[in-house]
Amino acid sequence: QVQLVESGGGLVQAGGSLRVSCAASGGTFRSYAVGWFRQALGNEREFVASLSPSSITTSYTNSVKGRFTISRDNAKNTVYLQMNSLKHEDTAVYYCAANPIAMTNSPRYWGQGTQVTVSS
Repeated sequence: QVQLVESGGGLVQAGGSLRVSCAASGGTFRSYAVGWFRQALGNEREFVASLSPSSITTSYTNSVKGRFTISRDNAKNTVYLQMNSLKHEDTAVYYCAANPIAMTNSPRYWGQGTQVTVSS
């Protein structure tokens, strides 16, 4: 069983930057693919980014390519999402996720979410 706890959300102006973190516990973190999803008010949850266990393979949704970077520190059991050039439409609750070997649209483990609000 893996527990995921996000932190680092908040309010930022458009064009600014923010880094959210996700601390994992209770499992073999380095064997899991990790990812970030987000859900804006009134919308369905959507995929944002993912990273393979070895950090070799990354994937991003088109709307964040070139602005967001996902990374992990296996020694600290932590996943990061660095968000630059933020836009109002990036406003959402951001969820960390983990899944054995490869990320899917229905990962096995979820965090509780952290709110990111971008003011225009």
